[in-house]
Amino acid sequence: MINKIDIINPKLAKEVLSVQIASYKVEAELIDFYDIPPLRDSVSILQQCGENFYGCYLDGELSGVISIKAEENLIDIHRLMVHPKHFRKGIAKRLLDFIESVGEGNEKLIVSTGSKNAPAISFYEKNGFIITGETKVMEGLSITSFEKKITRYR
Repeated sequence: MINKIDIINPKLAKEVLSVQIASYKVEAELIDFYDIPPLRDSVSILQQCGENFYGCYLDGELSGVISIKAEENLIDIHRLMVHPKHFRKGIAKRLLDFIESVGEGNEKLIVSTGSKNAPAISFYEKNGFIITGETKVMEGLSITSFEKKITRYR
């Protein structure tokens, strides 16, 4: 089940942060860079980020989270994370499909990930995203950006 998360609620923000830290530790290992911003976040930072959070719950447990900002016909995915103990259960796909289905009036999705994060790059490409660019952040760290046009079925 996917529900909107009230990130202002400290208990819920702490649950989101727990999933985020576990998920982004895996990404840090994949890209061999351990100082990524999501690993430095706190409950307070999440509560003040201005993103809309949605969580996927399995048996009452928060197993995955997506956060977005919607602006000018566009949905910007800021975070898409799954707790490692729930990898390979289709949770990221369910969260992505949910955001696409509720994106009334929006024409495209954008997202970015570490360029060395092969599983994430493969995931986005399999789900219809195209690479729009790569940005070198610093020596040894690049970010790949993607976009996907939202198609409406009527």
